[in-house]
Amino acid sequence: MIQMNSTLYQQIQQFYDSSSGLWEEIWGEHLHHGYYGPDGTLKKERRQAQIDLIEEFLNWGLTPTNQEDLQGCRILDVGCGIGGSSLYLADKFQADVTGITLSPVQAKRATERALEARLEQKTKFLVADALEMPFESNSFDLVWSLESAEHFPNKIQFLREAYRVLKPGGTLLLATWCHRPLGGNAGQLTEEERRHLAEIYRVYALPYVIALPEYEAIATDQGFKNIQTADWSKAVAPFWNTVIDSAFNLNAIVGLLLSGPTTIQAALALPLMSRGYDTGLIRFGLLTGTK
Repeated sequence: MIQMNSTLYQQIQQFYDSSSGLWEEIWGEHLHHGYYGPDGTLKKERRQAQIDLIEEFLNWGLTPTNQEDLQGCRILDVGCGIGGSSLYLADKFQADVTGITLSPVQAKRATERALEARLEQKTKFLVADALEMPFESNSFDLVWSLESAEHFPNKIQFLREAYRVLKPGGTLLLATWCHRPLGGNAGQLTEEERRHLAEIYRVYALPYVIALPEYEAIATDQGFKNIQTADWSKAVAPFWNTVIDSAFNLNAIVGLLLSGPTTIQAALALPLMSRGYDTGLIRFGLLTGTK
């Protein structure tokens, strides 16, 4: 397991080290889906859709009173990218935000962006493993994980760590790529679905994804209370076609050619995600719970 994690972590680091600069240049600081209304039909500019996702996610998982309580609190952003969510949350709540990533390139750029935003006193960014967080227990009021858990090779260990570092009464907000629920009329994954997922895993440096009900069961086992889940697949699915469309401009094409084979491969595989949403195989799952 340790060797597998080491190899996977190297792949994840390489993926984000090589692609984050291009993504920021072409698509901005937020490395996550956008929100296009509950049924995915709202037309909006892509970066605004990404900011809207943060706001909708907060409003879904936290009451207005809970959000007021976050003023000046401590937040952990697990899988912080180049600091998009971290800086947004630090500014919105005047909170002290710590972001962790496996990518030294991302951590460096997030630190630079914090300086540019004059939020360097409120934020810090570390290269750290989400499965072995370098923090004391009962440290954070909010653990925020927006599209990073799909990269974790042990979902149970991540949720165990998230629970450990939360303060009593603290909240986990998790949004992640899932596959469709199993059982019922849909049954187990078909061979074709497994091949589709395997290709996504290969391209985006993922070990595996699980269904949202599995996340709920793990969170329950780890001791989380007040658990809620939601499937926002329809709300975010248009994002991938928007990214595909925006990739066909000169700056993006030149940038891709210069960024190396890992990023080129990921760009060429964008339709895999779009098709996954169309068929119902890929799901965008949300989970919140308190300690």
